[in-house]
Amino acid sequence: MRRAGLFLFVVLGVVGVWQALTHPETPLPRAWNPTKPLRVADDVSPLTIWKLRQALASRELCRDILAAAADMQPMSDHIESEQCHIKNRVKLSRVGAVQLRPVETTCNTALRLALWEAHGIQAAAKRHLNESISKVAHFSSYNCRAMRTGTGGPSRMSTHATASSIDIAGFVSKSGKVIDLKRDWGKDTAEAAFLLEVNEAACNWFRVALGPRYNSLHADHFHLQGPGWGLCR
Repeated sequence: MRRAGLFLFVVLGVVGVWQALTHPETPLPRAWNPTKPLRVADDVSPLTIWKLRQALASRELCRDILAAAADMQPMSDHIESEQCHIKNRVKLSRVGAVQLRPVETTCNTALRLALWEAHGIQAAAKRHLNESISKVAHFSSYNCRAMRTGTGGPSRMSTHATASSIDIAGFVSKSGKVIDLKRDWGKDTAEAAFLLEVNEAACNWFRVALGPRYNSLHADHFHLQGPGWGLCR
């Protein structure tokens, strides 16, 4: 009887918690509610990365979340070869308050970019530049090629071959100030401090974020990559 009573108590507790989480008027903030999917504008919480993983695993959920935070056009998959393709392809022209030259990429890459804009770029801009960022300059996302190496020798295929990464070259502030990686990195200026902070913030949303600190091949851009084991330089 004790075991039966304990079991019933646990079941009722679980049901009560679930009802509290799913109730329309639950006091639990959305960012902390595991029953609510990711929303880019939500505050960052210990559940955010878990919610991001759920979104990245679902074509439909990724597109739904991205559509609420960006100007994007869903596209059919682009298959050039077994090694070169864009699956769950979207055309992206805005993330949050930031415009960018239209780029075809994966929904996963675009969603990571939207989170970086919302929870990295704009906060760093207000802190160091006293204004927001209105544009992001990029080189590309999709490029069917092998990785570049310092020696020029052969290497495995780049993550650009599947549009799983994007190269960011600079930013434009709301007032029209241009912040260029190649020109402004490493100086004793507010622009340089901004670039360093957004480089580090990108590591929260991309598993690989490489910039001028990594090597000379990245002197003029941030290479931001979804797949990987974690490298922030």
